[in-house]
Amino acid sequence: MTKIKFGIIGCGRISHRFMQGLEAVEAASVTAAWSRRLESVKAFTEKYGGKACGTLDELLASDIDVVYVATLPDSHAFYSMAALNAGKHVLCEKPATVNLGQLEDILKAAIANNLLFMEGMKPPFFPLYRRLKEYLLTDPIGDVGYVRAGSAVADLAHDHPNFSYDLAGGAIMQIAPYEAFLALDWLGPMTGLQAMGRFSGLEVDMFSIFQTQHRGGYAQLYCGFDMHGKGDALIAGTLGHITIHQNWWNPVKATINYLDGHTVELYEPFTAGGLNYEITHFCDLVRSGQTESPVITYDLSRGMMTMLDEARRQIGLRFEGEV
Repeated sequence: MTKIKFGIIGCGRISHRFMQGLEAVEAASVTAAWSRRLESVKAFTEKYGGKACGTLDELLASDIDVVYVATLPDSHAFYSMAALNAGKHVLCEKPATVNLGQLEDILKAAIANNLLFMEGMKPPFFPLYRRLKEYLLTDPIGDVGYVRAGSAVADLAHDHPNFSYDLAGGAIMQIAPYEAFLALDWLGPMTGLQAMGRFSGLEVDMFSIFQTQHRGGYAQLYCGFDMHGKGDALIAGTLGHITIHQNWWNPVKATINYLDGHTVELYEPFTAGGLNYEITHFCDLVRSGQTESPVITYDLSRGMMTMLDEARRQIGLRFEGEV
């Protein structure tokens, strides 16, 4: 099996969770890393291996196949574009960019360079989520017409980057990509959105709620940083409903309740933090020469970003440089 060599951009919290998953993936390893803070790069490579690069150019010139962009959303587009133009495949943390315009530029660059670009969206690769989809093929809940999901965390430190306007923070940007994925995955393309949000004295939203209309039905979604939310998800169809128990984005257990009275419990634990499944999928795509994931498609990423853009527009959150 061809070994996939990763270069890591950004050595913060998510990169350490990423490495927990990468170390569990066959024939894949970190070869180089770079961050704007040299001390964090040195600590990262001392722990996981690979070359500690002093500059972005040094990383991109390294013997790597793939760049994993693990920075905050404000710089996703810049680093993804730099990597693609350097001839590297890109796996970028969610949200892929700050807005749809940036995403379209990235996708054009990926196509022009015949390279793989994929937004990091882990839920569909978890064993529970895959088993749920497979189970429903033989025991369906009918036409799905409603999704309800959300998460709110109230214990982040006040200096957490999620609260930073300059780093494209806020509840919609940091949490809502997961909810957007769930709604689009079960209900199809969005046709309308209504949003409300509050800022609680900060420049970014601290709690937002939005409901969306899709080809298949409706979704009610929430995200926040100053309340404690449950973190489960409900998917309702004409013949039954599914509860994906908390935390639904790291799914382990689902309960399916059917209209005829029977109930099915699904339980599938995950290993290595869960990102290993997403990484395995990405590496398989690289090895097979594919330039677009059949799971996290370009259109799915466009749909998620469109939802975030419209929700931010309606609550009045625009980042620097946006019209």
